[in-house]
Amino acid sequence: MGPAPAVAAVRAAVRTVLAPLRRDTPGKPPLGGQDPLVLVACSGGADSLALAAAAAFVAPRAGWRAGLVTVDHGLQPGSGEQAERVATLGYELGLDPVEVLRVDVGTSGGPEAAARAARYVALDATAAALAAPVLLGHTLDDQAETVLLGLGRGSGPRSIAGMRPVDGAYLRPFLGLRRATTEAACAALGLAPWVDPHNADPGFQRVRLRSEVLPLLEDVLQGGVAEALARTAGLVQDDLDALDAQAASVLEMNTPSATAGGGGGGIHALEVDAVADLPRAVRTRVLRAWATRCGADPLTAERTAALEALVTSWHGQGAVHLPGGVSVRRASGRLVAIRESTSGEQ
Repeated sequence: MGPAPAVAAVRAAVRTVLAPLRRDTPGKPPLGGQDPLVLVACSGGADSLALAAAAAFVAPRAGWRAGLVTVDHGLQPGSGEQAERVATLGYELGLDPVEVLRVDVGTSGGPEAAARAARYVALDATAAALAAPVLLGHTLDDQAETVLLGLGRGSGPRSIAGMRPVDGAYLRPFLGLRRATTEAACAALGLAPWVDPHNADPGFQRVRLRSEVLPLLEDVLQGGVAEALARTAGLVQDDLDALDAQAASVLEMNTPSATAGGGGGGIHALEVDAVADLPRAVRTRVLRAWATRCGADPLTAERTAALEALVTSWHGQGAVHLPGGVSVRRASGRLVAIRESTSGEQ
């Protein structure tokens, strides 16, 4: 008899996300004698616990070594002990190496955002140090919540696009699975997930989305809302990829190398005619990417609009100062960016 359906589903999801990354033949170690390493980020909750168990089963059969990392945010009593319990469970599942990452959580952006930022800084560093991709346990339910948050905040298509299955070093094999599946997998495997008290605290926006908003939408719209939101994220991702590729092509064709001068950072130029007639969705992407290439920090919507006005609403206005100390002015039909010695925002 094969595994329970939920167990088979989580294993298949991990197998699917790992397969394209394994370049040499599974079972044949590469030069150096070791298979490549993949890490599971595990809190001990049902999603990441099911992921750890699936990775422990699938990885060695697919030519991978699997390890585990757990993050101690230090935000609640006993967090250190919980992290150690997860680490012990990782060893029991056969995962190696196992690391506990302790972080200091700031306050910027609120408690959820600050904890997320601290967590990813630690995971980034560990993934780089071990040269390993990191598996994350986000499910379809998490994707639906992310899309709803983006809609509510009016943050544009990138937030509505939600999370990607492959995002740099991070892999999310469970984005097509419901949370109920990971819970069922844990039950079938005899694993007892940790229940984070924060997941029942209505002071967190995601908790209210999960416990109040989504159930109401499911009731009013007669089901299928989570799947629809996740499907929307995938469609928007496709659109974003196409627009980003078009913008990158325009930028490459119309940006010569920087010339010397301009506060020691070089002078960059972009022909106004190259972007003036582009669809706005492409034009703003070109301008943001060009500003980044010139040394600017990520642009707010307000700074993007000011930069775009040099192209579309030109009436002799002065330079636009971008975050990161980059000044952009229009001269002789070109946008000219100068990297300044001091930063400032207009």
